[in-house]
Amino acid sequence: MSVRPRWEWVLLGADGEPADRPAGPVFTARFDAEQWLGEHWRSLAAQQVASVRLLHEGAPVGSPLALVEPGSS
Repeated sequence: MSVRPRWEWVLLGADGEPADRPAGPVFTARFDAEQWLGEHWRSLAAQQVASVRLLHEGAPVGSPLALVEPGSS
């Protein structure tokens, strides 16, 4: 049996703490996780998710990404 890598997004509120909603799905490939975020970031932002952080096997990968409409500040 082979173990597949797990990639997942932690949804963060404006305070930087995990949001009080279920996490996004778990993926076996980073590409799939990033594609999912590209398709869903606007709806997450509309649900008051301020930023997201990618985890690989539970460890953070990079910095949190802000969910902001282009051109807004």
